Amino acid sequence: MRAVVLVGGFGTRLRPLTQSVPKPMLPIGHRPMIARLVDRLARGGVTEVVLALGFRPEPFIEAFPDGRCGEVELTYAVEPEPLDTAGAIRFAADAAGIDDTFVVANGDVMTDLDVAALVAAHRGFGAEATLHLIGVDDPSAFGVVDLSEDGRISAFVEKPTPGTEPSNLINAGTYVFEPSVLDRIVPGAKVSVERDTFQHLVGDGTLYGMATDDYWIDAGRPELYRAANLDLLSDARRFDRCEAVSPSATVAPDATVRNSIIGDHVVVAAGATVVDSVLLPHARIGGRAVVERSLVMGVVGADARLTDSMVGADGIVDDGSVAVGMAIPEPS
Repeated sequence: MRAVVLVGGFGTRLRPLTQSVPKPMLPIGHRPMIARLVDRLARGGVTEVVLALGFRPEPFIEAFPDGRCGEVELTYAVEPEPLDTAGAIRFAADAAGIDDTFVVANGDVMTDLDVAALVAAHRGFGAEATLHLIGVDDPSAFGVVDLSEDGRISAFVEKPTPGTEPSNLINAGTYVFEPSVLDRIVPGAKVSVERDTFQHLVGDGTLYGMATDDYWIDAGRPELYRAANLDLLSDARRFDRCEAVSPSATVAPDATVRNSIIGDHVVVAAGATVVDSVLLPHARIGGRAVVERSLVMGVVGADARLTDSMVGADGIVDDGSVAVGMAIPEPS
């Protein structure tokens, strides 16, 4: 089975981290986000993934030079201009010649969903499209569905006004489509799958949903990207775990590291404290610095204190300074 993975976003919510690394290539537990997503698809029977890109594929080609991620073949479909979600799906599927049932996944969703079970449910429904659904406390920031007892979706409301949601079940970002869905999307046009395509499917009674209580997180926001990493240190995930400290990292014997991930080639100097944080590859933490609930690619100077912040690859927190709730350097 083949899958289209949407990785064309600019990762604006994760700037300045994404000013040097495309969001799907940011690490989740020492491995690129996209690699963990492809692993999940492979467990569900996907053998080929088409990456729907909105910009250059070079970072992906460099990371997967043989065109494979594990046992899964990777191909690339680079949009000539932004086509929104449905337009990107149609463009990528056409580029790959997809003409059978296929999976679609958002590139920043980390979940333990059994993709094979979603495909089986789709076929059991006789659906044209089937969405993975998750129940959340505040559904107003998502696409929300009204799900009937037979699995049919009778309404799909994208980001409803709080208090008007038809349920707490949201679009969790993994779908199974029949190729007929592609015929509903004008080729080369900017079309939203949420605001356009799903509405037509609801109108025709061919959109279904499968709700689960699997682990699920949208890793495209800073606090959730950090959580997606740190969850690999606990038993939160069904399949994925990681070691807290990369073998290539250098951590001083008297440094304190608690509930944090220390990435490849990171240096944590003497007396430093790192708590509830993710230090991405090549980060540098100076002596006696304190880093709390933060994401760091760059340099935190000696005796500095960093809290609830992001430091990009070019970011420097000066010696002895204090930064709270900041993005360094400030995204342009």
